This record gives sequence, C-alpha cells and structure tokens, in this order.
Amino acid sequence: MVAFSCCIYDGDWKENIAMENARERGWRGKFRRPGRVINPEANRRNGRCPLAPIEVGMMLRGMGFDNTTSLYVASGKIYNAEKYMTPLRELFPLLQTKETITSPEELAQFKGHSSRLAALDYTVCLRSEAFVMTQGSNFPHFLMGHRRYLYGGHAKTITPDKQKMVLLFDNPDIRWDRFRHLMQDIRRHSESKGFGFRKHSGSIYNLPMPDCMCQQAES
Repeated sequence: MVAFSCCIYDGDWKENIAMENARERGWRGKFRRPGRVINPEANRRNGRCPLAPIEVGMMLRGMGFDNTTSLYVASGKIYNAEKYMTPLRELFPLLQTKETITSPEELAQFKGHSSRLAALDYTVCLRSEAFVMTQGSNFPHFLMGHRRYLYGGHAKTITPDKQKMVLLFDNPDIRWDRFRHLMQDIRRHSESKGFGFRKHSGSIYNLPMPDCMCQQAES
C-alpha cells in the first residue's frame, strides 16, 4: 500500500529503491508509463497517503484515547515496522496485532494465505467498540458497511479528513492544546452514528442504506 500510494516517508535513497522495486513487482511497468508523473507532495496534500503510525497515535491521543486504550492494528506487513511502530507502542502500550493475540500454532494455518490473514483482521475490527479508518481501500469500505448492521446501526466509526490532518501534522508551530481541540472536533464531526443515506456518487459498500436495507411497512 505504501509503495502504491507513491508517498514519501523516510525520503532517503534506500526508501526510493525499495518503493520502486515494490511497485515493479506488484504493478509491472504501471508507474513507468510515458507521461506518468509521481508527485508525493501533492499526494500527501490531497490526503492520499496512508497515515504513519506516529500520526495515527497523535490523532487518537488528541481525540481523547489515553494510554489505557486497547488498540488493535489491522494490517499486512508494515513498512519499516521496527522503526515506525515503536512510537505508536509507546503511546498505546496495550497495542495488539493478529500475531500477538494468537499462538504460533493458531496462526500457522493462516500463514501464506493473505485472504485468511485479512479475515482475521476483519473479524476483530468488525466487533470492535470503535473502528478508525486510516486509509481508503476495499477492506475498510466493506467493514464500514458491515458495521452499519451492528449495534442498532450505532457502531462507532471514525473517518478523519486526511487533507485537514496533513495541514495540522505539517504545522511546526501548532500547540498541543490547539491540536487536541481540532482532533476532538474532527472526532465529533466524523461519522460515528452508523446510520445515514448514501449520496448518489457514494460507495454502496461503505454506506448501503437504503439499497441493502429491508424496508418495513408501518402497521
């Protein structure tokens, strides 16, 4: 996902080579076509870059989730995990992944099967008290739509505006009190109720109402 997003994180030559190799392995020639322009800065400004773990941690702490919050990270292989996951673990010591909630024997039957591993993440996220979407893809869209049928349509889902988030993260002068106030405002305005009607251009997967809901006539 990081390679496909064409975003920059470390920004050094090692990262550039690793990302180019990953893109070539996964999407042969797609990013080298004539006229194809890769603009990482524009991607970030437009909210197309996956949030880095430290950004997720800062966002959640700003929204009011403290270090006693149990946090489950649903993901595949995390880019440069040892470096990037450490600050997130410091912010949320109760952080879990599918590798930490299962024994090696339990996880062995899933190894080498990406869809099965994703199903584990999906199951945990589906029943979670709150789900935070940090990057758009089929996984969170299906999950958001599925969760609308749970808890009476009130499964809490937080969908931050990454374009606004980037402006805050890239502002070196912002004070923590101001940042926290803005994060809590984003949380209040995020989709947290679960019930809603899909716009004409919206995805039926993350907002299936009313197309995929049974209509019950009043008696």
